[in-house]
Amino acid sequence: MNQDLTVGKPSSVLWKFCLPLFGSIVFQQLYNIADSLVAGKFIGEQALAAVGNGYEVTLLFIAVAFGCNIGCSVVTAQKFGAHQYAEARTTVYTTLIASGVICLVLMLGGFLGLDGLLRLIHTPEDVFADSRCYLDIYILSLPFVFYYNVATGIFSALGDSKTPFYLLVASSLSNIFADILFVTAFHMGVDGVAWATLICQGVSCLASLWLVRKRVHSIPAEGKVPLFSWKLLGSISVVAIPSMLQQSFISIGNMMIQSIINTFGSGIMAGYSGAIKLNNLVVTAFTTLGNGISNYTAQNLGADKPDRIREGFKSGVLLVASLCIPLSLLYFFLGNKLMYLFVENPTGQALASGTLFLKIVAPFYIVVAVKLVSDGILRGSGQMKRFMIATFADLILRVVLAKVLSTVMASSVGIWLSWPIGWVVGSILSLFFYIKSPWNKHPAEN
Repeated sequence: MNQDLTVGKPSSVLWKFCLPLFGSIVFQQLYNIADSLVAGKFIGEQALAAVGNGYEVTLLFIAVAFGCNIGCSVVTAQKFGAHQYAEARTTVYTTLIASGVICLVLMLGGFLGLDGLLRLIHTPEDVFADSRCYLDIYILSLPFVFYYNVATGIFSALGDSKTPFYLLVASSLSNIFADILFVTAFHMGVDGVAWATLICQGVSCLASLWLVRKRVHSIPAEGKVPLFSWKLLGSISVVAIPSMLQQSFISIGNMMIQSIINTFGSGIMAGYSGAIKLNNLVVTAFTTLGNGISNYTAQNLGADKPDRIREGFKSGVLLVASLCIPLSLLYFFLGNKLMYLFVENPTGQALASGTLFLKIVAPFYIVVAVKLVSDGILRGSGQMKRFMIATFADLILRVVLAKVLSTVMASSVGIWLSWPIGWVVGSILSLFFYIKSPWNKHPAEN
């Protein structure tokens, strides 16, 4: 059901819209957690390291899919909020066509450059073959990844956060079952984990596209609606390209950090693989809430209601705080127990490194959560330059500090410390840019 986010009490509207988004990303992350969990529990510590190593590469592809998602979502939300329904429909069609072309290019580049990329991040020989196998199958699933991401962006732009949630619940639970079946019953190893994910993503993607078609056709529009518009593609690109660059640089930065971690051996790699999945569950959840706030912002700017955005910021901060504080406490005090989800008999090195990572980053989740709320408003209001400055400051600082501190301390602890420092700097910048937003300078005049 399409929902107008420009009417109703802002706090109620935002909470009802964003909570299903939070649930959706939790189940989305179950895909990745299930892969690592099954690999570590039923295959071995090296398999866990291989899946974790491959996962950092997959984030590069997901970054581009995310850009297509947010570009389509923000522009569609703006058109929908302004009641320009024909242009909203054309935005959807244009994104679907452009995303298909981008996906094919990425698939070709992925197959040709995968070995070089794995060498570049210093993948150890004992996990190289499994990492390559996992990624080969993952690249085959890219059309499903792309179109599913675009579909969820369309649902969110139209104010519907429940449909993606229902789809992800079914798909994620199926993925867990398929992972275990392929690995334990069919003895397929790491490739079984990858095939299970591909099949479940494929089914979810096709169901999403079918529902999107019905939902888009329900939007009232007079006359013939064009299937493609260069002008709208330009509008989409203004949001999508910075988002792609932001996520791509984050992925590249993560791969650079992964390359530093890889020099410490497979034990540290395995510990990091489990801990980073738990960390990403939280961070990605708040990123998705930020995306929801982007759609809320875009609809209300399209309707010329900036006062509702200020109320949305306050409600967004309260929402993320209520969600992240319990998770911070869970990770800080029970991180060692959670690590046992991923490895049946972890080495002391793997368990200790993963647990320490969680203890260091967990207290700072509230900081990154507030940053992502501010980022969501910056992106939804089209302030992409400011959004990218805040993001890149965090990323660059994190990568540089990971290298410097790990060398100075001769320990992976230096890498873990780079996370909270980068988050604090990025959050300060994001909040500053939000306060200085053009539409936020003179509240009384709006």
